[in-house]
Amino acid sequence: MNENGMNKERADSRHPLFRGLKSLSGPFGRFDVSGLPDRPGELFLEWFAGALREKISEPHAAVLSTADRDGRPDARVLILKDVQGETFYFASGMESRKGRQLQHNPHAALTFYWPPLGRQIRLRGAVTDTGAEEGAADFRRRPLEARAVAMTGRQSERLDSEARLEETLAAHRAELERDPEAAAPLWRLYALEIEEAEFWQADAGRKHTRVQYRLSGSGQWEHGLLWP
Repeated sequence: MNENGMNKERADSRHPLFRGLKSLSGPFGRFDVSGLPDRPGELFLEWFAGALREKISEPHAAVLSTADRDGRPDARVLILKDVQGETFYFASGMESRKGRQLQHNPHAALTFYWPPLGRQIRLRGAVTDTGAEEGAADFRRRPLEARAVAMTGRQSERLDSEARLEETLAAHRAELERDPEAAAPLWRLYALEIEEAEFWQADAGRKHTRVQYRLSGSGQWEHGLLWP
C-alpha cells in the first residue's frame, strides 16, 4: 500500500466521536499589534477585561503545568487569584501533588484559553511561596465547604470511601464553625513571576497572530511577533 493509501486508511479509522468536529471556525476579532504595551501584565489585563465584557465563562480558570523531580510533566486546571504587574497568583496546599512538585522544581507555566474569542495566553516563570500569613489570608476568603476540603490536607491521596470523606468533612466544618479564623497550616498562596508570555489570537484560516514577550538578561521586556 502506498503512503496516500495508508494516510487514507488512518483517516478513515478515526473514532466516530472525532469525525467531523470543527475547530477555530470563528469568526474572531482582530488582534491589533500596532500599539502593544511595554509589559505583558498590562496586555493580560486588557485581554482579561475583554473576556469579562464578552461574558466568557470562568475566564480566570487556567491550566497550571509543573514537572516532578524526574522531569515528567503534570497539569491541572485551577483558578487565578490575582495579578499584580507581572506576578500571577494561585493557591494550593503544600502537601498536594502540585505543591510538592513546586518545592522540587519551581518552574511552571499557566495557560488560558477562551474558545469564543479564539484567544490563548501562555505564561512561563518561577513560582515562589508567599508564606504562611498570605496563605492563611487566602484560606479565610474561601467558602466554608472549600475550607473544609482544604483542611483535610490529603489532596490527591487515595480515598477509601465516600463515607470516610463525608465524616472527615463534617469534623472540619464543625471546627471552622467554632473558629472561623482557623486556617489549614499548609495552605499557600503562590506567586508566578513570569519571564515569558505569549498572546495568541486564532484565525479561521490558521494565520494566527502571535506576540511573544521575553524578559531580557538586563531585566527589560522585549516583544515581537511569532510565525503562526
